[in-house]
Amino acid sequence: MDTVDASAHYSQSVDEKPSLLVLILDTNPYAWSTLSATLPLERALASILIFLNVHMAFSHANRVAVIASHTRSARFLYPTTTSTTTAAGGSGGSEDPFRDANKYRQFRLIEDQVQASFAELMRQTTASELVDAKETMMAGALGLALGYVNRLVRVDDSGGVVGGKDGAVGEVTSMNARILVVSVSGDLAEQYVPVMNSIFAAQRKKIPIDICKVAGETVFLQQASDTTRGIYMQLEHPESLLQYLMMCFIPDTATRRHLVPPTQVNVDFRAACFCHKNVVDIGFVCSICLSIFCTPPEGAICTTCNTKLDISALGNFGGKPAVVLTKKKKTKKLKQSKATSFSNEASATSTPGTPAS
Repeated sequence: MDTVDASAHYSQSVDEKPSLLVLILDTNPYAWSTLSATLPLERALASILIFLNVHMAFSHANRVAVIASHTRSARFLYPTTTSTTTAAGGSGGSEDPFRDANKYRQFRLIEDQVQASFAELMRQTTASELVDAKETMMAGALGLALGYVNRLVRVDDSGGVVGGKDGAVGEVTSMNARILVVSVSGDLAEQYVPVMNSIFAAQRKKIPIDICKVAGETVFLQQASDTTRGIYMQLEHPESLLQYLMMCFIPDTATRRHLVPPTQVNVDFRAACFCHKNVVDIGFVCSICLSIFCTPPEGAICTTCNTKLDISALGNFGGKPAVVLTKKKKTKKLKQSKATSFSNEASATSTPGTPAS
């Protein structure tokens, strides 16, 4: 009977690692108000909770974290320092929500903590904070996500994980970590430097950053996905958010090696200037600190490192990029070649024996 037993074919691999998913949710009320007709924020949050439960269902060792990227702050929605009973809205006893046998306890814990933390965040948001709040604190959210991944995944010399209750020494050796950003806000030109620093840190740690772009246009999130080899998806039908999450973003980094994930065709690699925070196509770069300027800085002094810049080679072109100089040089060479051809023709048509004038 041992020859017909198929259990050996489905034995779990010893090298299989648990997966850590850090989800960054853009909770900007101003941006979500534009989607109220197609995808309300409450419905989007319900779809995200289902997605997190599916991720947890793959393995009991999988971990999740949810970070809210709000208008002027970034904070954890899960895990939080609040006790599980308080976050769930219960007080123990007969109304303890974790005694419900119809739902897996970990699913209920995540749902209750995320919903309670989200409700508290919205209660603390005042009307003055929403005035012209078109951007979100994505740089702070990425910093929190990278710090959490580094604390949870970092392995000590004894083979255990350095961290809190999620990773006791000897429990797991490492995890496959990834970051998923659900974004609805516009560009992040004001946060160009910290966002790019977070992107480079994730690239060095080999942490892919997946982008689920529900609404808005942003240049730097495209670069984050492309640089870290993540998935970038611009939703054509935001009302089908759950389907996009389940079909495109559910595989972890190990599973994607056997799949063909969606890729970006055209990536916008433009940068933002340090002077006016505008996204530029062509600009001026300091040769010392690599700061970017849309026009030469005042007094030819870099505002970042205070280096005296030599802009004499730019000429008097009204602050236009130096690429104009190459066009001028080409026209001059063209005129010189025409003058040479005219002189050759004059010498050819002159009378023999008479020098050409």
